[in-house]
Amino acid sequence: MVIIADCGSTKCDWLLTHSHRDQQLEHTVGFSPFFHSTSEIRTIIEAQLLPKIKAEEIKEVYFYGTGVHDAHRTEIVASALKAGFPDAKIEVEHDLLGAARSVCGRSAGIACILGTGSNSCYYDGVKILDNVPSLGWLLGDEGSGTHLGKALLRAWFYRELPADLDIIFKKEHPEGPDAIKDRAYEKGANAYLATFTRFLGDNLQHPFIQKLVSECLGEFLDRHVCKYQGYQHVPVHFVGSIAHHFQVILEKCMDDRRLQLGRIVRKPIYPLAEFHMGVAD
Repeated sequence: MVIIADCGSTKCDWLLTHSHRDQQLEHTVGFSPFFHSTSEIRTIIEAQLLPKIKAEEIKEVYFYGTGVHDAHRTEIVASALKAGFPDAKIEVEHDLLGAARSVCGRSAGIACILGTGSNSCYYDGVKILDNVPSLGWLLGDEGSGTHLGKALLRAWFYRELPADLDIIFKKEHPEGPDAIKDRAYEKGANAYLATFTRFLGDNLQHPFIQKLVSECLGEFLDRHVCKYQGYQHVPVHFVGSIAHHFQVILEKCMDDRRLQLGRIVRKPIYPLAEFHMGVAD
């Protein structure tokens, strides 16, 4: 039995697979070696995953996660996995490589993550050749759920929302501006800010919302995708909930820049399983 794991800052998907017809998908909360220690990650695995599976049957674990930027942070996650699966072969990689493998397979292309956070890379079919840094949610993460949420809140706080949207927003968030602002500066604020994308999705037919989303996604394409050499000559693929839910606007932003749209995959976990089972192109 093999485990493929796709871990973000809010949720981690764990796919146990023996064949394409024998699969079991489980979930835990997300984690990052930037914010969690080995012991904290181990506690999550032991409490939320191991009771649902037979750990002794696991022979390989392929883990792709946010925050796995260097050997030190890789080891933080790997140590926790080794404790939970002592008999398994463990591989820990950055979620960006997971995204590239899930949408590009073994072909060249630009792979983008548009979820709670954002990132991108130029992938040659084997490895990542170039990566415009995402800078994280404080300085970057353009086009992400966090970025979209911040844009919406700024418009609301600065009294830029049209009156009809303002009424809806206040009804859905009776806690008021002080509570929202306080929460936005607490730990885990990036995930909190991303929750406001639900409001954007529910009101996507409104011209103001369409413009706001288009500007955020366009900024991601301009600051990241369009910086890669030969970006107009390879397909640009997307992974993540933001790309999925705002696909129509994303397609328009791509057309405006004459970019080749590749695959849009909400969850990379199943394509990753195909990659590791030798099915991907």
